[in-house]
Amino acid sequence: MSPFFECWFYYCLLLLFSLGVLGAPEYPRAAPEQVHLSYPGEPGSMTVTWTTWAPARSEVQFGMHLSGPLPFRAHGTASTFVDGGILRRKLYIHRVTLRKLLPGAQYGERVIGGQEGVYRCGSAQGWSRRFRFTALKKGVHWSPRLAVFGDMGADNARALPRLRRDTQQGMFDAVLHVGDFAYNMDQDNARVGDRFMRLIEPVAASLPYMTCPGNHEQRYNFSNYKARFSMPGDNEGLWYSWDLGPAHIISFSTEVYFFLHYGRHLVERQFRWLENDLQKANKNRVARPWIITMGHRPMYCSNADLDDCTRHESRVRKGLQGKLFGLEDLFHKYGVDLEFWAHEHSYERLWPIYNYQVFNGSLEKPYTNPRGPVHIITGSAGCEELLTPFTIKARPWSAMRVKEYGYTRMHILNGTHMHIQQVSDDQDGKIVDDFWIVRPLLGRMMYH
Repeated sequence: MSPFFECWFYYCLLLLFSLGVLGAPEYPRAAPEQVHLSYPGEPGSMTVTWTTWAPARSEVQFGMHLSGPLPFRAHGTASTFVDGGILRRKLYIHRVTLRKLLPGAQYGERVIGGQEGVYRCGSAQGWSRRFRFTALKKGVHWSPRLAVFGDMGADNARALPRLRRDTQQGMFDAVLHVGDFAYNMDQDNARVGDRFMRLIEPVAASLPYMTCPGNHEQRYNFSNYKARFSMPGDNEGLWYSWDLGPAHIISFSTEVYFFLHYGRHLVERQFRWLENDLQKANKNRVARPWIITMGHRPMYCSNADLDDCTRHESRVRKGLQGKLFGLEDLFHKYGVDLEFWAHEHSYERLWPIYNYQVFNGSLEKPYTNPRGPVHIITGSAGCEELLTPFTIKARPWSAMRVKEYGYTRMHILNGTHMHIQQVSDDQDGKIVDDFWIVRPLLGRMMYH
């Protein structure tokens, strides 16, 4: 080959890589990116997950100081993820679980647990920057604070700047992302997923970022969702539960009711798991009185669209054919306190409800000793699909509707009192909804 053609060949090859035609990864190939935390359900632990573009060791170094040596080490594993798109892009997903992060546990002369620590992840082939984190407190006698939202995309992620600031100020102990990520993680051969995971890193690398699948994750049997997030349990993050202070939190997939070609058996399998988990949670209800669920598509909503919840009988509420494995009866039977949903790009708070009937605690204090579960729809974090309008007339069970970008704050003070606020980004952080749920410690399973 002549020098001219050789140069031309390498120029064309370089151009193809730069355009992404050959699926070239970002460089350096083994440098960690898309770093995020999750809580694996084991007290005193935290899982660190990140991505590289070449095989590398999976190591986390951690300690108590932002500068200086990081004396502690943990090692994990890496798995290969091949996106289902035409380029078959290959990512290496690394997972390392830090353990024994308990209050009073000794690490040399330092302790971690309730105190702020610092970590970095990677290998000798490349390290991430240092991130701050706080190990979750142990036991039931503390007051967790959470950010809750769904439907946040890589474009128009309106709630994210405030979430970043609030996270940096130490306002939260964990994040609940109630489905629909990136729009969509599989788009552009999963590059949109990469961009979204980089975007949330300042929040997700400092707090456990707990998730559930939404309809926008469904491509290739939810493979991007399953690969990128590390949730507790052995159901690939589709459904799981975990304990946080005085609360038991259940995450599940509403999507099993809609994408039946991935397996109709998943509807029954998840239902049986939910029933078993709720039975266990009620046996432990003296210690952890609050039962909170998160699933993407709501049972009820008063939006002006043709989504499932705008029809009289939603699949999630009543089940397949309106009678098989519906969740409203199940959640009511086991005394679920609070149900978080998203999917609708708006915020809506319902009165305590069961079977379309309002069951307020009283006229003056509807959420004190409510006689049905409380539903919150919080899907206005921001995506390119914009906000969803409401019907002109609110339904009798709808207590508050906000068509503005924002996210929800939840403060679980103790076993009897929970404080919920909706933050508006359209109004520069103004609190546009603010209420308390109060339930007695005893008799929580039954609604009277």
